[in-house]
Amino acid sequence: MLGTSGACAAKISERTRQKQQAEAERAALHAKLGELKREIDATENAKEDAADALAESEEAISDANRALYDLGREQKETAARIARLQKELAQLSKEVDLQKARLSKMLRGQYVAGNEDRIKLLLSGDDPNRINRDLQYLGYVSQAQAKLIESLRTDLAAIEKNKAETQEAKEDLDQIAQEQRDQKTLLEKEKSRRAGLVAQLSSRLSSQRKQAGNLERNEQRLGGLVDRLAKMIEEQRRAEIAAEKRRQQLAAEERARAEKLRQQRLKERQLAREKAEKSPPAKGATPKVNPADRIDDDENPNTSVAKNEPAPPSMASNVYPASFPALRGQMHLPVEGELAARFGTNRGNGPAWKGLFIKTSEGAPVHAVAGGKVVFSEWLRGFGNLIIVDHGNQYMSIYGNNQALLKRAGDPVKAGETIASAGNSGGNEQSGLYFELRHQGRAFDPLGWMNSR
Repeated sequence: MLGTSGACAAKISERTRQKQQAEAERAALHAKLGELKREIDATENAKEDAADALAESEEAISDANRALYDLGREQKETAARIARLQKELAQLSKEVDLQKARLSKMLRGQYVAGNEDRIKLLLSGDDPNRINRDLQYLGYVSQAQAKLIESLRTDLAAIEKNKAETQEAKEDLDQIAQEQRDQKTLLEKEKSRRAGLVAQLSSRLSSQRKQAGNLERNEQRLGGLVDRLAKMIEEQRRAEIAAEKRRQQLAAEERARAEKLRQQRLKERQLAREKAEKSPPAKGATPKVNPADRIDDDENPNTSVAKNEPAPPSMASNVYPASFPALRGQMHLPVEGELAARFGTNRGNGPAWKGLFIKTSEGAPVHAVAGGKVVFSEWLRGFGNLIIVDHGNQYMSIYGNNQALLKRAGDPVKAGETIASAGNSGGNEQSGLYFELRHQGRAFDPLGWMNSR
C-alpha cells in the first residue's frame, strides 16, 4: 500500500513539474506584455476607470475557464490513452495464452518421449548419420523451446509495464477530476464576486461607457498596444533571422573544416600508397593494411555534408498563412450572433467603430479567423479579456470583451480553432465579441474580408 502511494506521489509531482515547466516557458513573454501594458498606462492622464475594479475578477474567471478547458482536453487524451493501453493488454494477454499453450504442448511431448532422448540415441547402435540427424532435430526443438520461453517472458514483462502505465493514467484521471472540481468552485466564487462588483458600479459603468473621452482613450490604448506588439514581433523576427544566419555560417564553417580534413587524409593515403609501391612486400608475405587506407565516415564527402546539413526551419512558421490577403472572402466571422455594430458607423458622441460588435450568448465559442500565433492574451482596460493573433506580414485579428481566453501568448492557432469564449468583460453592457482586423496598425472593415454565406 505504501509503495502504491509513493508511486502516485511521484507521478503527481512529475505532472506538476511538466506544468511548471510549461508556465516557466511563458514567463518571459508574459513579462514583456506586462511591460507593454505599463508603458501604455504611463502615457494616460485618466488613471481611474470603473471597469478597472472588475479586472482582477474577470482575469480570474478567464483563468479558471481556461484551466477547465485545458483539463477537459487532457482528460480526453488520458481516457484515449487508457483505451489504447487496454486494447494492447488484451492483445498481449491473447498472445501469452497462445505461447503458454504451445510451450505446454512442447513440454508434454518431451515428457512423453523421455528426458534421456540424446543418451538413448547415442547408445542405440543405429546408423551414425541417422543419430546425427536426430540429435540436430532435438537441438532445433530445444532452441525453439528456449525462444518461446524468452518470448513469453518478454510479453509477461510487457503486460506488467502496461498495467503500471494504465494505473498511472487512471491516477492522472483522478487528479484531473479533482482539479476540475477545484476550478469549478473557484469559477463560481469569482462569478459571484464579479456580479456584486457590477451591481455596485452599474451607474458609473453606464456613465463612463457613454463618455466620448473614454472611448477615444480606449481606442488610443488599443492602437498603442498594437503598435508596440508589431515592434516586438519585428524585433523577434530580426533576431530569429540573425540567429539562423549565424547557424548557417557555423554549419558552412564546419563543412569547410571537414572537407579540408578529408582532402588532407586523401593526400596522406596517396603518399602512403606511393611509398608502398616503391617497396613491395616480400614474396609470400601478407600485405599489411595501412590505417591511412581506411575510409572513415567523416572523410566521405556525402557523409560530412549530411552531418552538417542545415536544420529545417522552425515549425512555428507554418502556422502563418502563406498570404493573408489571399484569404479575403474565404474567412468566417469568429462567432455566431447578431451584428450589433459595424465598422465606420457612429458610436454615440465618440469616435466611429473601428471594428464589429457581434452580440451573442455568454460563453459562445470564439474562433480564430485564420492561422497565426497569439501575441497578446490578457485583460486590457476598455476591452476586458483581450486576445490578439498575429497572422504575419503585419496583419492582426483582435477579439475583445471575452469571458475567457483559452489560448496564451505564444500559442500557435489554426483557422477556425477555438481561442476564447464570448462575454461582457471590461464593463461592457451586452454579452458579445468586439472584433477588429488591422494591417500595419490600421483598422479596416472586416466584413469585406468575410465569407457572407
